[in-house]
Amino acid sequence: MDSSSKQEWRETTLASTLKRAAERQEKFETSSGLEIEPVYAPEDLAGFDYTRDSGYPGEYPFTRGVQANMYRGRLWTIRQYAGFGTAEETNQRYRYLLDQGQTGLSIAFDLPTQIGYDSDHLLAKGEVGKVGVAIDSLRDMEVLFRGIPLDKVSTSMTINATAPVLLAMYIALGKRQGVEPAGLNGTTQNDVLKEYIARGTYIFPPRPSMRLTTDIFAYCAQQVPRWNTISISGYHIREAGSTAAQEIGFTLANGIAYVQAAINGGLAVDTFAPRLSFFFNSHVNFFEEVAKFRAARRLWAKIMKERFAAREPRSWMLRFHTQTAGCSLTAQQPHNNIVRTALEALAATLGGTQSLHTNSFDEAYAPPSEQAVTIAVRTQQIMGYESGIADVVDPLGGSYYIESLTDSLEKEAGQYITAIDGLGGAVAAIEQGYQQKEIQDSSYRYQKQIESGKRTVVGVNDFVSPYPKITGLLRVNPEAEQKQRERTAQVRKERDNSHVNQSLERLEDVARGTDNAMPAVLECVESYATLGEICDVLRKVFTTQKEFLVF
Repeated sequence: MDSSSKQEWRETTLASTLKRAAERQEKFETSSGLEIEPVYAPEDLAGFDYTRDSGYPGEYPFTRGVQANMYRGRLWTIRQYAGFGTAEETNQRYRYLLDQGQTGLSIAFDLPTQIGYDSDHLLAKGEVGKVGVAIDSLRDMEVLFRGIPLDKVSTSMTINATAPVLLAMYIALGKRQGVEPAGLNGTTQNDVLKEYIARGTYIFPPRPSMRLTTDIFAYCAQQVPRWNTISISGYHIREAGSTAAQEIGFTLANGIAYVQAAINGGLAVDTFAPRLSFFFNSHVNFFEEVAKFRAARRLWAKIMKERFAAREPRSWMLRFHTQTAGCSLTAQQPHNNIVRTALEALAATLGGTQSLHTNSFDEAYAPPSEQAVTIAVRTQQIMGYESGIADVVDPLGGSYYIESLTDSLEKEAGQYITAIDGLGGAVAAIEQGYQQKEIQDSSYRYQKQIESGKRTVVGVNDFVSPYPKITGLLRVNPEAEQKQRERTAQVRKERDNSHVNQSLERLEDVARGTDNAMPAVLECVESYATLGEICDVLRKVFTTQKEFLVF
């Protein structure tokens, strides 16, 4: 609207509402603090060129989606994140999920696996199998995928610091199943920069970690061409308390760092960029989340085309997996989480995600029970097969509000990227604590809004009522840790230890040099060297990272 038309509309239609809002000093804004007008009209998109800024689905800058027909051609991948206890227990859950209609596997690893310790290490005590499955050696990977042919499934592995080792185990398992590396399909998260920013499961300092990340890029470009070599993750950045714009800006800044590191390592951008993928959070503020995904696609397309001079259209595409917001789940009135998850999943699909995990309502208490995870899968199936949302590509495109939000988020995220560039790039900015401080500040503001009652969380600070006790929670078998320790000891006893030692020595030599580390890691894995033994070699060469202090 022009100023006179908007003022007239305010005075006639919203006079009483605006008066009450002014009296209460109330400001309408998104979860991230973007101020919201009471209504949007064509005049609010002054300077907006639909063809230039949004275009058509499947065409640059991909605001409306990376495929022309999106879900009319193929539904998003239903990929539930799962893992707990031993490989046997998680294998049973995977087979159950596949029977329920899940179309892709996503592995949750326990904390010792994530930070490179075997289950019998002193630091692993009490953590084995608790927040994911314990994987110490190729033997565990063999059990994890028993009865699941790797040429028939797409597998995502949420693993970062130890990504080269777990990917090598998957490749080795494929060979044992008769599946060549070129036939494997899936993703390793392999995004260690966000660990320093938001999550904390790093092992080595940023620069040697970046080397391992780009070694995976180069190796897979030649040997595992269908593998997504990284899932550049905004999810954990948002879970740590960032705004939507920070999630975009910090994630894409990390992406820029990975692309530049690969180019500096001698890779041509179009040889690896088409296999880059992203991982975003879908939070509960519905319209902001839809706009966030559209803005991220458009911004990344411009970065790849203009900044890195990528020529292949697939290099411009931001393909992403989405998980609904774990931080939005409440222990109070936990069945409300089913509604929250459904809204978040709807935002992800209307925003054009390529695959989706829906959280289970009981996750504020424990790893998901079978009942809860079935509801989560059915949520996606109802959306995909009953709701009609898959019938039209980008159905909210052209909405004055959505397009305005998309522009605002793109602009603010771009400002964060410019600020990070000014600090020397993502790695240098992390070392200076920039992203960490920004996230801490926004998280603090958000929590204060909840505690003051300015932001309502149903069942937590308003509409509070007694709620039924949750039953049927999943409990990790307390004997799982001992069972896992025994299997790892058995592997060490049965393997050819002279071969193991030779492979570990070769890995140390490679780590001290400049050759790609993946072939040496694969040799270690195939000799049944354990994850901890491999990581100990790399710790010896690369040292370990200490916590960044942010003031």
